[in-house]
Formats: sequence, structure tokens, C-alpha cells
Amino acid sequence: MRSLRIFLGIAFLFHTLYILGAGQLHLLPQPQQCILAKGYFVMGKMRLSTPVLSQEWKQFVTEMGGTLADQSASSINIKLIDTIENIPVNQEEAYRLTITPKTITVEAVAERGVYWAMQTLFQLKEAGGRRNRLQCCTITDWPAFRIRGFMQDVGRSYLSVEELKREIAILSRFKINTFHWHLTENQAWRLESKIFPMLNDSINMTRMAGKYYTLEEAKDLVAFCKAHQVLLIPEIDMPGHSAAFIRTFRHDMQSPEGMKILKLLLDEVCETFDVPYIHIGTDEVQFTNPQFVPEMVAYVRNKGKKVISWNPGWKYKAGEIDMMQLWSYRGKARQGTPAIDSRFHYLNHFDTFGDIIALYNSRIYNADMGSDDLAGVIMGIWNDRLIDKEWNMILENNFYPNMLAIAERAWRGGGTEYFDKQGTILPADEKSEVFSNFKDFESRMLWYKEHMFKGYPFAYVKQTNVKWNITDAFPNEGDLTKVFPPEEELKDSYIYEGKHYGVRPAIGAGIYLRHVWGKIVPAFYKDPQENHTAYAYTYVYSPKAQEVGLWAEFQNYGRSENDLPPLPGKWDYKESRIWINNQEILPPVWSATHRVKNSETALGNENCVARPPLQVHLNKGWNKVLLKLPVGKFSMNEVRLVKWMFTTVFVTLDGEKAVEGLIYSPEKKL
Repeated sequence: MRSLRIFLGIAFLFHTLYILGAGQLHLLPQPQQCILAKGYFVMGKMRLSTPVLSQEWKQFVTEMGGTLADQSASSINIKLIDTIENIPVNQEEAYRLTITPKTITVEAVAERGVYWAMQTLFQLKEAGGRRNRLQCCTITDWPAFRIRGFMQDVGRSYLSVEELKREIAILSRFKINTFHWHLTENQAWRLESKIFPMLNDSINMTRMAGKYYTLEEAKDLVAFCKAHQVLLIPEIDMPGHSAAFIRTFRHDMQSPEGMKILKLLLDEVCETFDVPYIHIGTDEVQFTNPQFVPEMVAYVRNKGKKVISWNPGWKYKAGEIDMMQLWSYRGKARQGTPAIDSRFHYLNHFDTFGDIIALYNSRIYNADMGSDDLAGVIMGIWNDRLIDKEWNMILENNFYPNMLAIAERAWRGGGTEYFDKQGTILPADEKSEVFSNFKDFESRMLWYKEHMFKGYPFAYVKQTNVKWNITDAFPNEGDLTKVFPPEEELKDSYIYEGKHYGVRPAIGAGIYLRHVWGKIVPAFYKDPQENHTAYAYTYVYSPKAQEVGLWAEFQNYGRSENDLPPLPGKWDYKESRIWINNQEILPPVWSATHRVKNSETALGNENCVARPPLQVHLNKGWNKVLLKLPVGKFSMNEVRLVKWMFTTVFVTLDGEKAVEGLIYSPEKKL
């Protein structure tokens, strides 16, 4: 342990000395070690020598603006070596990249390391006059965790193969290496069965009827993942989440008849998927047959596959399962069984701006790096509620920004907490390391939004410059319309009914006063109480009078809740309000008007990123922004998981970028 701490200290020293240069180069994830040098490698004529990925390297040269030639002073040399010195974990994905004015040299132990080096080279691309050039440097790099992935719940809501490929391809550019494919659910069995075609019949699906993946499409997606060095993990959920199975066969999976059918289906699955792992679920179910899980694990293993299972779920002993995926805070890693951490990693509960801060700062399973027992992390999207647009499934879950955050954290390792200190709140001290690191990440992420994610659903704008003052919460005794002193005058502190109420700073476009998961994840208030009213305010300096867009919301709707939409003319069920220059800003006309909860009734424009920004006017000079933030009960009939929060930020009228030149300052400081 002492030697490991010494190594981590040395690695951190490299990071602090050199990574600033890497940040300026927009590398994401940041490499473990990066030493910049003078000069550039110019992409002109060059020789290529490589024992692996020859076609990919030829394509790389073409995309970078170069040409291959047998006779050239410039060259790209790929070398497979036995080991790279001083790599603590995951040698098979490590690489050393050296760029001089005449040569690019990649050294790696395995093909995967070569592939990741290529992705780093793509990121180093820089326009240099009429030709492309790469900054000279030496990068020694490796992933802290061997599983760095995402899960799409297509069992509930189908996503096209084209969309899945689009996600896999672009995220592999950021060294995401795992795609977890949740194929079966209560709503539908999305994988074709040639043995039991009735399983895919529309009559046995309750959502997106008739939508499923053919076995040929599944094989093609496996090949596509392999070409991008991505591990595909198919999940056939059993014995729970299996209503589609029961509708089709009229047998529970745990029954003798159900087990016989399931084994035939597993034959088909194992033959279709040329992958090492099959995920069998086992979560959120009452076990009526104690032999079911052991028998199914043994059956899949006999097919030459390793088995992954959710935890909490079946209570496995050491050696009875090949890997566990932790899905709630009750899930615990166990010695001798590799664990994937998916606790607090469900994007369907995340808001647009607050949760990414907690995610970026989080240590995976509270560890600096992976080990034999700690494989890594998978981000999940659960579409319990119908979202009728494929685009919105990605947009409203803030998929790409969150995936870039976890791409960096899972590759770099480290982090400052396990969702248990600052949580979703940025430090108000802008000189702090936590704030500076997130600001640097945000800058690099937004660079990629502009340069690589055009045409992708990517609803994030700069928020590290958005500053607020937030009051202590006043007791409203259940009257959410009750008026308190900040509505009359903005001050640094207040006396109300003989008690002192202070004001504290906060930074961000989205602030949780109390998190969706309550006190488990810290938010602005250390001990939030029901039936209270808070106020947030700032002044926004605009260099000119202008019409701008406004993103504003006070209850980000989770994609796995069947909550009711707000009433007409109301922002939410909490009586939240917003004023700009003392003029109240009313909510849009809500597109959903139903008054009975139903997971199959889609919402529309309720989340701010799912609608055009509201058009508002900013005066030249300072503009006052005041938010009233009441809360009653933390769980109510209309909304199960109340998010005591707000999102407010000015964006361009098309919602693509933050408005340039604005200064957010509660103290009116330029």
C-alpha cells in the first residue's frame, strides 16, 4: 500500500506539472502524464509501420489530411511491446505516445492500447495553415478502471440500431469501452427469437409494439462494438422484469415450464452474441424457486460465457457469479467478485446542470483506481416512462455531457468524494481545486460540443460563471404563496419574526436546495425541511439591450417517474416564480394536460431543454433576476420525488450556447 501511495503521489505530480498543457489541447479524458515539447508534426507525406489496425491507421492518415508514401522523412511507427514501465493497472489498454517534428511513435502492450492512442491523436489535431499538425509531446497513459461504460434500456423504449451505433462510435473517441444492452423488460422482449417468434409479436408488447432487433442486427452490433474496442454486454433480465415473457408463454420464468423455455432462448442468445459476458439481471423480484438462479448461471457458464448479475439481487457466494453490477446504495462489492459501480449513476434521475458536478467529482466506488475486485462504472438510462422521441431520450437525460464527465473520471481515476460532501454544489471559492478542476473540464467539454457534437442532442452551456445569492429558508407553514422580505427588498440578511436569516453564495445554472434522493446526496441546504420558502437572486450585466433565450425550470422531470405535468399557468406544484427586472416571467403553455398518472402518457415540453427557450429582454447594464422557491411536502400525489431546485440561465434564442458577454454577479461586480 505504501508503494502504491508513493506511485499515486508521483502520478499526481506529473498531473499538476504537465496536464495544464494537455487541458489547453482540449484532451478529454486528460491523460495520466503529458509532457509538452516544442514544435509540431505536420500531416503531409509519411511512412506507416504497424502490426495492428493497419486499415484504421490508413484511414487516420487520410482524415488528418496526410498521405502515405514509401519514401518520406516523416513516419508513424506502431510498436507492440511486452510492458510499459510504471503502469499500475490495465496494461492491456495503456500506451506511450511520442510526437516529434518527424515521427509519431506509439508503444502499447495490446491492440486496445494502440486504438486509444489513435483517439488521443485525433484529439490532438490542430489546424495549422493549410495542413494539419500535431503538438509535439510525450504522453504515457492508462485507464484507472477497466470498465467504462453506459447502459441503454431498450427493453422499455426501443432505440434504433443507427442511434446505438452513433453513441458507441463517438463515445469510443473518449475511451468509453463498454455498452450494456438491456434487451428485455416487462414492456417488451426486444431481441428476435427464431425459435419462439411469438415473443416478438406486437400483441405481446405494451410499448413501441413491433419494435425489436433481429439476430443479424445483434451480430452486426457486436462486430461494430469490437471495431471500436467496445465490450458489448447483452442483458436478458430474469426472473423479474419479465411480464413480456409471461404474456407470451403463460408461464413464470421460475416455473419448470418457464425454465425449459428460457434455456432454449439462452441457447439462441449465446449463439448470437460472440461476447464474453451475458447479464442475467436477478434484481427486484421475489424468488419462489431457490434453484432458478444457480441453475441459470450454470447453464450460461456451460455455454462458455461468464455471467453478470445485479446487486442487490440474488445473494451469491464467492465464485458463484463472475461479475456484479451494483445498482443501489445498498449494493456492496465483495472480495473475489469484480464489481461494476452503477450506484447514483442513473441519468434518468439527473437534472441538466447540478448532477454532472457530483458525477464529475465522484470517486468510483470511493476508490482512486480499479483492482481485481473493482472493475469500473456503467452509467444507466432507465426509460420507465414513455418518451416518444428518440432524440429526447438522449437530450433530456443530458446523455453526452454526463458521459464525457464519467469518461474522464473512469479513465483518470481519483475524485474528491463519493456523493457525500459537496454533492451537486460547486464550491463558492473559485480558487479551490474542486472548482478549478470542474471549470477546466467544462471548458474542454464545451470545446468538443462545438467541434465534434454538432447535430447531436447536447443540452449544456457554461455554468461556472453563473453566480447567485440564496437566502436561508423561511418557514411557510404549508402556505406556498406566502410572501417574505426578499420579495420587498434584496439584502445580505433579514430579520423575520424575530429570527435572523442569512444569505450565502452559490455557483451554477442549476442548484439543488434538496436533492431528488434526499439527504443521501448533499445539496445547498445541509438539513432541508418541508414547508419552507427560499429565494435566489443575482444581477446580470448585459453589454447591450437584447432579446435572449431563457432556460428556466423548478422541477426537472425524471424519465422514470409517471409524475403529472404542471397546471396551466404554473411552473410547478410548489408555486415557484421568477422575475426579471421586477416583471414576472410566466411559464410556457404546457403540451401535456393529462390529470391521471400514467407511464405510457408522454410528457412534452416540461423540461426546459425539451422546448425552445423563452424569449426575454435584457436591458443594457444590470438586470435583476429574482427566484421564489417554496416547497411543501417532499413527496406529493402529483410528483413522487420532489426536486427542490431551480435552473436559470440565459442562452441564445436557438438554445445552442450561453449568451456571450453576460456577467452574473449578485454584488454587481464587473
